[in-house]
Amino acid sequence: MRFGYGTNGFWDHRIDDALAIIADLGYEGVALTLDHPHLDPFSLDAKARVRAIGRRLDSLGLASVIETGARYLLDPRRKHEPTLVSDTDRDLRVDLLKRAVRIADELGAEAVSCWSGILPGGTTPGQGWDRLTSGLEKVLVVADELGVDCAFEPEPGMFAERLADVLELRRRLGDPERLRVTLDVGHGVCNEPDGPEGAVERAGALIANVQLDDMRPHVHEHLEFGDGEIDLPGVLGALRRVGYTGLASVELPRHGHAAPVVAERSKRALDAAWARVEEGT
Repeated sequence: MRFGYGTNGFWDHRIDDALAIIADLGYEGVALTLDHPHLDPFSLDAKARVRAIGRRLDSLGLASVIETGARYLLDPRRKHEPTLVSDTDRDLRVDLLKRAVRIADELGAEAVSCWSGILPGGTTPGQGWDRLTSGLEKVLVVADELGVDCAFEPEPGMFAERLADVLELRRRLGDPERLRVTLDVGHGVCNEPDGPEGAVERAGALIANVQLDDMRPHVHEHLEFGDGEIDLPGVLGALRRVGYTGLASVELPRHGHAAPVVAERSKRALDAAWARVEEGT
C-alpha cells in the first residue's frame, strides 16, 4: 500500500505545483480529479494536458488514480448533475466516465473511481437500478477494452450509499472483472454498519482504490485525521490484512485554503499510524 493525496484538495494551486508539493512531502501517488482547474476532459487541449501531466507524474515518480467527483463540471448550476441515475442527460455522465477511462489508460492510472448519484424524487428503486446498471455497462465496455479498473464508491446520501449496495450492483451486472470498489474509510465511520475495518474486510480483494480522511458517525464531512473518530492504525492494519497494495489517498477537498500545511500534517499522521501497524506485526 502506498499513500497519495487528492488533487481536489489543491484547487488553489497550479497542477504542476500541486504535484511537486505532494511528491516533496513523500507521497507516492495522487488521486487526480478531472475538473476545470487542473484537467478538464472536455477542453480542446485535453489530450495535450493529459500528456503533459503524464510526463510530470513520471518525472516525480507519482502513481495515480482518476477521480470523477467534480461538482460542477457537467452542469454549472447543479452540483454533481447529471449522474448515472438522473432523470435526463445521463449519457453526459457516461461520456465523462468513458473519457476518464481513456485518460486513465493513457496515464497508466491504477483505477477510475465513480459513484451513482442521488436518486431524483419520484423515482423508484427499480428505476434507479435500471439506470445505474445500463449506464455502467456502457462504461465497462471501454474499461474492458483498455484493461482499466472502474472502482465504484458507495457515497452517503446517494442511491448506492453503502458497500452492500456496490456488492449488489456487481451481482446485478454479473460480477464483472473490471468493476471493483473504492472505499472511503471515513464513510465507514459515517455510514457503514460494521465501521471502516468491517467494510475493508467485506470488500477484501475487490478494493481497487482507497480514500483517506476522518469523519464522525452519521455526519458526511471530510475531516483531518484526529478531528473525527477513525482508528487510523486500525483501518490501515485492516487494509494490510486483506492484501491491499494500491493507492490510499487523502481526500480533503474543502481544505485547499491550507493545502500544503494540511497535506504535511496528514502525511505525519499516516506515517505515525503506519509505524504502529508495523510495530504490531
